[in-house]
Amino acid sequence: MKTEDLQIQIKTLFGLEEALAEEVKKLGGKNVEIKTRAVTCEGDLGFLYKINYSSRLAMKILVPIFEFRAFNEDKFYQKLLKFPWDEYLKLSQTFAIDATVHSERFRHSRFMTLKMKDAIVDFFEKKYHKRPNISTQNPEIKLNLHIDRDLVTISLDSSGEPLYKRGYRREQGKAPLNEILAAGMLHLAGWDGKGNFLDPMCGSGTLLIEAAMMAMELPAQIFRKGFAFQNWRNYDAELFKKIKEFRIARIKEFSGKIIGYDIDPKMLSHAKKNIENAEMEDVIEVRKQDFFESQKEVFPLLIVFNPPYDERISIKQDDFYKKIGDTFKNKYPNTLAWLISSDLEAVKKIGLRPSRKIKLFNGKLETRFLQYEMYEGTKKAHRSAEQ
Repeated sequence: MKTEDLQIQIKTLFGLEEALAEEVKKLGGKNVEIKTRAVTCEGDLGFLYKINYSSRLAMKILVPIFEFRAFNEDKFYQKLLKFPWDEYLKLSQTFAIDATVHSERFRHSRFMTLKMKDAIVDFFEKKYHKRPNISTQNPEIKLNLHIDRDLVTISLDSSGEPLYKRGYRREQGKAPLNEILAAGMLHLAGWDGKGNFLDPMCGSGTLLIEAAMMAMELPAQIFRKGFAFQNWRNYDAELFKKIKEFRIARIKEFSGKIIGYDIDPKMLSHAKKNIENAEMEDVIEVRKQDFFESQKEVFPLLIVFNPPYDERISIKQDDFYKKIGDTFKNKYPNTLAWLISSDLEAVKKIGLRPSRKIKLFNGKLETRFLQYEMYEGTKKAHRSAEQ
């Protein structure tokens, strides 16, 4: 198995591709190309370890090992049967297959997954007279099958569990924000750890924790227990140890404030537990506070938040968004604020024109990430617009 010039595919969420490409370049990726919900690049084994450990925007990181064309199921099976699976998988190891199929010829991803599993098992039975075991829950080797029309790509999944599972979130509310989406929103909003940060509807605290990790340059996976690449035949434990030590040595002090408000005591309790799990009690402050009755306390200030969505949490949307706009205009002068919402009609009630709109997805919900700039004249300009 190669350790140099690996072709690497890094999956992400829609709308974060350019931000991910920027991050990959900073971490040392070569020949970086932007795809839909993904970035491709080249790198060595050390880079693969580093990007898994450090990337805030990667969902999973794949290394293609076999590519071929197949025009029917039999050809697909025969090609896979001849592949040297024992170079990547030991008989003693469990494996699982994750599949994505976009093809008129092969319509059922589950059927193609079973065909691939049969080919792998038959390969080992033919050569060693023994079968490897399949484990869908916690496989040691995770394989990815991708079929685009008749082009088949088999990859090793170097991450294992999706990388949004950072390891700090034990508690969550009704509508938790995916950690990668939270990090992506902060990146798009320009959060660089300078100044102060407020999430006025903080829920279980994901944006707060991701903002603190970014401000301190804490590796995204510092709390993670393990990665799939640690089960690979060519795993270099010493190299991974050095990479972790190097990244941890880059952690820096943060002198600003990161503050979270919420009106729900249960959500604040969840946030506090998650902040403790992330060892951020000294960095993040959360308190019971109604945003609509608050005012700007720290300067300079960046606001990023995820207001409750009507799809999951029942709120009176029009009135709610009008109050957001009133609070922005009356209580938060000279502030940059971003919010994410799936209700494109309700956000009009904010009464301010967003200076930027970015299309993102929160799970399956299509949303817009909106930027509002409040300056001293905002209130006056708004009043004259109403007259």
